[in-house]
Amino acid sequence: MKKIKKGDVVGRLSYGKDIIFIVERIMKTKDNEEFAILKGLTIRIQADSPLEDLELIAPKEVEEHVRSLEEKVSKRIEKYSKTFKEKFYPRERMIVYTGKILHIDGDKKYAEKSRHYYKKLGLNAIVRNIPERRQPLNIAILLQRYQPDILVITGHDGMIKKGTKFNDLYNYRNSRYFMKTVEEARKQTLKKDLVIFAGACQSYYEGLMIAGANFASSPARILIDFMDPLIVAEKIAITAEEKFVTIRDIENELRDGKRGIDRNWRARKKEGFNGLKKGGSILI
Repeated sequence: MKKIKKGDVVGRLSYGKDIIFIVERIMKTKDNEEFAILKGLTIRIQADSPLEDLELIAPKEVEEHVRSLEEKVSKRIEKYSKTFKEKFYPRERMIVYTGKILHIDGDKKYAEKSRHYYKKLGLNAIVRNIPERRQPLNIAILLQRYQPDILVITGHDGMIKKGTKFNDLYNYRNSRYFMKTVEEARKQTLKKDLVIFAGACQSYYEGLMIAGANFASSPARILIDFMDPLIVAEKIAITAEEKFVTIRDIENELRDGKRGIDRNWRARKKEGFNGLKKGGSILI
């Protein structure tokens, strides 16, 4: 049997290989037993597993999963780039200003795909790949440099003991880093109307809300799609400034609707900047 190593694409036998993972690193327990830290290939989850519970996924199956994700992204770009042009550029030489997005992603490949997505849609977005644990240390300088209207804080996450200890911050792999980043963003930014999305798969939703996020995952502690944070940022960026984006406006476009992502309803309406202006006037 081939030894599992960093970078391999694997599935967990005990879970029926329901999720395809990339091996991020190999570690050892105190008893010198090896286990792997895993991150989802097409969804934003992090997990761990003993090496003996892992099985390599055939290259053909990996290609099919990657192709499926690429097709999903391409179809959405094709659909919405056409919609944007028809709605926002009915005449040539028309200038449209969308909300400025700063997207911080813990996954390098996801960051690259996100950058491609925003660019194809013509959105004003800066994407930076920063590991989850380092995001709180970098957020202040990034906010000062880019002055965004919309901040996306994401990467990979997951519950260590699923189905229990929902209010234990340390039962989540990266939620504490997302929460700290949100807290730092609220302290550092001069923009009181900054809209923040934070979280990944199975993230500590209530904690992220308390930290100051406007939208967050995951109320039902379920998986979210790679594209879910992008869809939230996109919708906010192209919505007229005086309008208020609710979860009802986007839930049908998300992997699992309100179970995966929800909005902080306690936030006052005036805090919900949504950022689309045209030629100095509001575009409705």
